[in-house]
Amino acid sequence: MTKNENAVTSELTRRDCLKRGTSAFALASMRTLAPLVFAGCADLIPSSERNAVKVGLLHSQTGQSAMSEMSLRDIELMAIEEINAGGGILGTQIEPVAEDGGSRATSVFPKKAKKLLSENKVAVVFGGGTTASRKAILPVFEESNGLLFYPAPYEGNESSKNIVYTGSTPNQQILPAIDWLLSVAGGSRKQIYLIGSDSVSSRTTNLIVKKYLQDKSMPVAGETYIPFRQQNWGILQDIEKAAPDAILSTINGESNESLYHLLAAVENTADQIPVIAMSVGEDELRHLSSSRIKGLYSSRSYFQSVDTTANKEFIGRFQQEHGYDRVTDDSIEAAYSSVYLWKAAVEKSGSFDVDKVREAFRSGITFDGPSGELKIDPKTQHTFKRFRLGRVGKKQQFDIVHQSAENIAPDPYPQSVFPGWSCDWTNGGVTKGAEVKIES
Repeated sequence: MTKNENAVTSELTRRDCLKRGTSAFALASMRTLAPLVFAGCADLIPSSERNAVKVGLLHSQTGQSAMSEMSLRDIELMAIEEINAGGGILGTQIEPVAEDGGSRATSVFPKKAKKLLSENKVAVVFGGGTTASRKAILPVFEESNGLLFYPAPYEGNESSKNIVYTGSTPNQQILPAIDWLLSVAGGSRKQIYLIGSDSVSSRTTNLIVKKYLQDKSMPVAGETYIPFRQQNWGILQDIEKAAPDAILSTINGESNESLYHLLAAVENTADQIPVIAMSVGEDELRHLSSSRIKGLYSSRSYFQSVDTTANKEFIGRFQQEHGYDRVTDDSIEAAYSSVYLWKAAVEKSGSFDVDKVREAFRSGITFDGPSGELKIDPKTQHTFKRFRLGRVGKKQQFDIVHQSAENIAPDPYPQSVFPGWSCDWTNGGVTKGAEVKIES
């Protein structure tokens, strides 16, 4: 490489790398640079000049899930930039390799996972964004003994030694929202209607909700599932007949626009029939009509409006890098924290080896993230999370109206729904109870 070619390479930014396609996501070694600045694309730097460990980023960069998952990739890259600028991990720079799942959970995601683990030999993968993609790639990670950090809130009923779950479980996200609806502060609601996307995630979540309410002698007012991308739902008559005083929504993706359009058509107001969304955060709000979501509630662990110095600095760095129209949300914060939780485990184990990193989880791994301290539960490899309830206010942001006093321990197997099931990776792993059939 000539002197002039070296000069050109040193001026390449991370965005230049992104434009070159997924092969160029093996990014810079970033020697001793200021935060958020890349020295160039790693595929332009001879491997002999690099001391790097490869990590995989596996999200949908195209298709209907890209609306949410592109931000996960962006924030993971930002975390990697920060770590590399600070000297890397164990004196080693991180070289990210990004693959596009294309919003095709069963056909593309497993192929890309195999490529990252078998061909790229990555030490860890930060990836997924939907239950369908996670379930599709789980066997790949178990067969290859790979390690996956999954950042999205999910329905529980799963544990794997090859996955670290940094999103919320139902007892951290959904059941506290139910408790709030039943309380005086939430309006002492008694008729809760369940509406969700026609998926395993929504059906499992709602099974947990129904069992929880049954234990309180409160049957649900109604239950409806909507096929993905269906626009003409015809559910208004069912909702009006059920006469609910609250709606719990597990609708995913683009279908949320149709839901709030329908509710606006019957002049539903958040005070009359509050809607609590489980799959709508700030990133999704950017794509929804502000006139239709006024007063919408969302149940999360993190909101951009969390008022801490650490969070304000986090938001500032993200927007400086990606634009001041961009927002942070629950899964974005979890994805960012995932990279640092992995870093902490690697440093505690003194190795990038998956088995040694996993052993470090047993001693308790923590990270002071934008929303406060996060801790990996040694028993379940899920994360202790705080519950927060937000309501859409000004500027497409959530005002936090309620939060738990402290972090809540994760429970992937609520006993009222999955009796006999439990997980303790410090003592034998998963204990199985009777099989629970999830209606399809």
